[in-house]
Amino acid sequence: MSAPTTPQADLQTVSVALIGNPNTGKSTLFNALAGLRQRVGNYPGVTVEKRIGHFDYQGVQFALIDLPGTYSLSPRSPDEMLVVRLLLGKLPDQAAPDVVLCIVDASNLERNLYLVSQLLELGRPVVVALNMMDLAAKAGVEIDHIKLSQLLGVPVVPIQAHRRLGLDELKQALLQAASASPPRPPELFPQAVDQEAQQLIQKLQQLFEQRPSDSGDPSNNGQGPLPLCLARRLLLDVGGFVELTLLPPEPSFRQVVQQARQRLREQNIRLSAVEAVARYDWIRHIVQQTVQHQEAGPSWTDRIDRVLTHRLWGTAVLALVMLAVFVSIFSLAQWPMDWIDAAVTGLGQLVQRWLPPGPVRSLIVDGAIAGVGAVLVFLPQIMLLFLFVGLLEDCGYMARAAFLMDRFMSAVGLSGKSFIPLLSSFACAVPGIMAARVIENPRDRLATILVAPLMSCSARLPVYTILIAAFVPTDTLLGPMLPALVLLSMYVLGVVVAMAVAWTLKRTLLRGETPVFVMELPVYKWPSLRVVGSRVLDRAWAFLKRAGTIIFAVSVVVWFLSYYPRDERTEQTFQARLDRLQAQLASLPPNSPKRGDLQVRISEVQARMESQLLQHSILGRLGRWIEPVVRPLGWDWRLGCAVVASFPAREVVISVMGVIYGLGEVDPGESSSQNRLIRQLRAAVWEGTDRPVFNLPVALSLMVFFALCAQCASTLVMVAKESGHWGWAVFTFAYMTLLAYLAALVTYQVGMLLS
Repeated sequence: MSAPTTPQADLQTVSVALIGNPNTGKSTLFNALAGLRQRVGNYPGVTVEKRIGHFDYQGVQFALIDLPGTYSLSPRSPDEMLVVRLLLGKLPDQAAPDVVLCIVDASNLERNLYLVSQLLELGRPVVVALNMMDLAAKAGVEIDHIKLSQLLGVPVVPIQAHRRLGLDELKQALLQAASASPPRPPELFPQAVDQEAQQLIQKLQQLFEQRPSDSGDPSNNGQGPLPLCLARRLLLDVGGFVELTLLPPEPSFRQVVQQARQRLREQNIRLSAVEAVARYDWIRHIVQQTVQHQEAGPSWTDRIDRVLTHRLWGTAVLALVMLAVFVSIFSLAQWPMDWIDAAVTGLGQLVQRWLPPGPVRSLIVDGAIAGVGAVLVFLPQIMLLFLFVGLLEDCGYMARAAFLMDRFMSAVGLSGKSFIPLLSSFACAVPGIMAARVIENPRDRLATILVAPLMSCSARLPVYTILIAAFVPTDTLLGPMLPALVLLSMYVLGVVVAMAVAWTLKRTLLRGETPVFVMELPVYKWPSLRVVGSRVLDRAWAFLKRAGTIIFAVSVVVWFLSYYPRDERTEQTFQARLDRLQAQLASLPPNSPKRGDLQVRISEVQARMESQLLQHSILGRLGRWIEPVVRPLGWDWRLGCAVVASFPAREVVISVMGVIYGLGEVDPGESSSQNRLIRQLRAAVWEGTDRPVFNLPVALSLMVFFALCAQCASTLVMVAKESGHWGWAVFTFAYMTLLAYLAALVTYQVGMLLS
């Protein structure tokens, strides 16, 4: 079958904007249509994340644009304004979509049709995907989709996105809509509103044309008259986001709008209520003709929510769920971590056999392989974290967690809407900060951005797990539960400190009222393993790219700083001792009992040689310089070096410690790089003494420091972009570093007193 044609040219590529309310299965449908053919980027000129996917159907390539979830096109935040601008073709370097695909929750049709009614006014072809038909049937809801399509004037396709049912019919509808005329918008508003909107368009356009061409204000972007839908928004949304965004600062623009509003008020039109009344009257008329409800008792979602949203029992369940997640992360990942360890160790040993001793071999083995490998070993734990978060989100439980947390968030001056960005920051602070755009109140949005980096992101997980495995005992009354509780406490610490900082900010720099929290609780459903798996793979790949770039670069730099300058006299002296010991070892028969003693002596001499060389290196001199600052935390100069070197990206501290503490030969029987590093940390002593550097208070001090410190250049850049000023990024770095130092100091000093 050949592709249909437009009057201008053959269709070859069709752009489709995918839009819908939150929790309607939009991401599931996007993944079902695009599969692996998708990429992530940012919209032109902004930091809001966008996903673009592709699929082919009957010789036509479709480009899917996944828009942020929104309940309406009445923009109250940058995210919602971005959606409106994209749909109208008002974004730079981003044309208007050929088709708008609106995904609708069939079990909540009345609420979802509000967004549909607004899409019909944009002048673009629209296709409605009626999703979750199975859930609607279970709730006793029957929808005549054919009659609904006739009343809306657009194709309506029933689907079940998570089961991939109805996708062929949906693709056919998109293909036909690409060459169809836009739907006729419904006549919803009083005639006086539309007349004033038309006059407002003309008057504003005249004012725009009279402005100097070099005014530098991007309000109208030189793209012609305002669309009718935005003109209505200016009239009805008094003091809203559209008015602040679209109107230039000159008083004449606001005067024209205020005069139009006054004329409407004189006709007894309530500007604050006219749109909601008009749209819901239209929706009620549509639903009465297309939807039938059968008698049904309380749904199983309602019955479950009686427990999971209960103030007491729901909170207890949430605490147990979080504890189970962290116990699983700490225990289930051990086997794949050992496999990765063995592979990295084998690669290092193979390179050692190929290359002769010298700087090149040391760079590759001790710098690149040891550095990146020491971080890759934690990939299974990071993937498990994303897996659990994805499962909880896709089944609908995350919305309940936000509901339960609203009371607590309100106590510190935030709303429940801040919970989702903060929760996202447990995976990575960068998307968490970006997610704060859904918060309408500027003060609350900024407060959320400033505390989001305090959430323990996945980059901190390697630091926690290596120190817990090395120094937290398992032979106590709690047994293996103690390491899991310590890990959980690091996450709890970030949350508690974040709430305290938010409380302080909302009563000082960002003083303002606490907003009302309104959030829809989706129905429970079985999570889509395909969707969750796709998210896990996306995040894992992002972590691998980070390990292959930033971590690799930092590992090489740290190796260079720790290798040069070489003290040739020290190296020659120790090498002579090693040569004599190696000769003695070679002269002994294979079964001689003295071989073990000689191998131990060789290891000790090599370790002392590397320690002496490290002291004379650039990194060693830097560590000596900062040692007075970090000594009160229980750290020696080597640990101080590792922490300073990890400020660009906190996860590299493991690779840095691997370089600093893992330079000497180790027991050949230990093949795991993680075990080798743990052995080196346990064996490290303060210079000139036999006192160990590491103990439980030191390990806790280091973990607390990493839990609170702003060691991520990407996060600080995102804070500056989203807050609109680099001063807030500097403020974030300063207050977090100070908090981290003081908390680590108290942790170590109190820990030593108690021990």
